[in-house]
Amino acid sequence: MRGGLVGVATAFCVFVGGAGRAGGVEGADDAVAYRMAPGAIAVRGSAGGADAPLLKADASTYTDSLKPGERKYYSVELDAQSSAYVSAVAVPTPGAAMGLRDGIDVSLQAADGTSCGAGRHRSFLSAGGAYPVADYVERIVKPGGACGAAGVYRFVVERGDAGGGDGSAVPVELKFTAEPAQKGEADGPTAPGTWSSQAPSKVPQGEGEPITGGTGFNDAAELRAGAWKDELRPGETRFYRVSVDSGEQLFADAEFGLAQSSGPFVVSGVRVGLSNAARGYVMNKTGPYQGKPTTVSLATPPAAYGSGNGGEAARGMRFAGWYYLQVSLNPKVRQATHDGRVPVTLRVDVAGARRADQGFGKMQGGGVGGELVAAAGTRRNERMRVIGYAGIGTGTALLVGLGAWTLIARRRDG
Repeated sequence: MRGGLVGVATAFCVFVGGAGRAGGVEGADDAVAYRMAPGAIAVRGSAGGADAPLLKADASTYTDSLKPGERKYYSVELDAQSSAYVSAVAVPTPGAAMGLRDGIDVSLQAADGTSCGAGRHRSFLSAGGAYPVADYVERIVKPGGACGAAGVYRFVVERGDAGGGDGSAVPVELKFTAEPAQKGEADGPTAPGTWSSQAPSKVPQGEGEPITGGTGFNDAAELRAGAWKDELRPGETRFYRVSVDSGEQLFADAEFGLAQSSGPFVVSGVRVGLSNAARGYVMNKTGPYQGKPTTVSLATPPAAYGSGNGGEAARGMRFAGWYYLQVSLNPKVRQATHDGRVPVTLRVDVAGARRADQGFGKMQGGGVGGELVAAAGTRRNERMRVIGYAGIGTGTALLVGLGAWTLIARRRDG
């Protein structure tokens, strides 16, 4: 059965294979930790606004670390024309026990300390394993919008209370990207309507083509529409990227297979998360596992600029480009395995958005372009034009009914 949206937390890690282990940190049952971007620049955030290190737009990925309760500041230079996205990925050791209040908060401030919109909080989801978490703060250029002037702004990352969990510092990966403001980007839904959270047809069937997921955003394995099979160790998360064009919805089923033996019932034993091209949170879904086959499904709103007022999932689906699936296995399920692995089959489809009261059909829109990444029918013609940051694309505004779609999807989940 297809589900809708569950707003919890996000993000993720881990890769299996000889080449992957060489640079990874061993954790639960040899689960390999998130691999930072090649050539990432180490920085040290300041304890206050002064002397905050500068993160340059698009040019680099940066790394730092955070102790429990620690707050760090970084600076970014914004002009008055571009939309900006500054992200943080916090990476616990796979399988570590984290405090219930542990996680990260990200926010953006003007030089005088004025907040640039809402901050974002992401929990480490200790009930479902110590998975990495990621999100961004954004500055969208619009008349009367907060922090619209050019200048130096502060990106703030704060870690929560370990609360009896792992008190070690966690690595953090930082990224700042900017692009010209897009038509419709500053708008929200302007007309009534509902989007279906049901796939227009069954997801792809069959045994699945073998694939090995990546450790994170930097080496995510590419998936086309179809069926794919992988294996996960307890405590592990695999990353996969899927191209989603403007006006399309992503549907995905993760079928966790039969383990070698039954084990304890783990409430949040398996999970599927989704992030956008700028590492922004879209959704997270979990399910129980006891060694028996189980499926976790997700369905997204259409990818569209102008979707920011329809809830977190609609906010996250604001780009055409790469979307990052994360599939995770709770470290507690290790008692249900003899060989330390659980098979998973991914069934992925990307389809043109359709209204709940209409038939299937892709929404039509204008051109593509953009400074960062453009996805122009890329899934169909098997090409992506990648320019700089890994995934953000221009998209035509879909300004109809995303808020109502979210409400209907939530009702179906409830």
